[in-house]
Amino acid sequence: MQFLTPKTVVALCAAGLCTLASAKLPAPSPEAAAKAAEAAAKAAWAGKVDNYKLCLSQDKVAAHYRKTTPSAKPAAAGGAACADPGPFAYTPPAAKPAEAAGAHSPPGTASSPPSTQVPAAAAAPASKS
Repeated sequence: MQFLTPKTVVALCAAGLCTLASAKLPAPSPEAAAKAAEAAAKAAWAGKVDNYKLCLSQDKVAAHYRKTTPSAKPAAAGGAACADPGPFAYTPPAAKPAEAAGAHSPPGTASSPPSTQVPAAAAAPASKS
């Protein structure tokens, strides 16, 4: 009697890989997050440059078509001109201090803390039942 057939082994391995793949990764460090934000900004800029180059090439093809085909209909007015995105310039967002980031107590509690000197545990003893 054979308990572990090849199909069973493959199914167990797949289940093991799925549990490993579903593990949560730790949050990235601030440096890694800043580097990722800069990479995202550079990718967005590269997309704008690609669109600009595509627009220029389309204009060039359209001009050549109009020049070689005299019977072509004139282009419809109102086409947007190609916008040059300029050089890449990344300005990271200004770092907020911890107080402005909302990581602490609400403003009301932070500016006027509770007036009692008794710790919360002593003020409300647990009921014994």
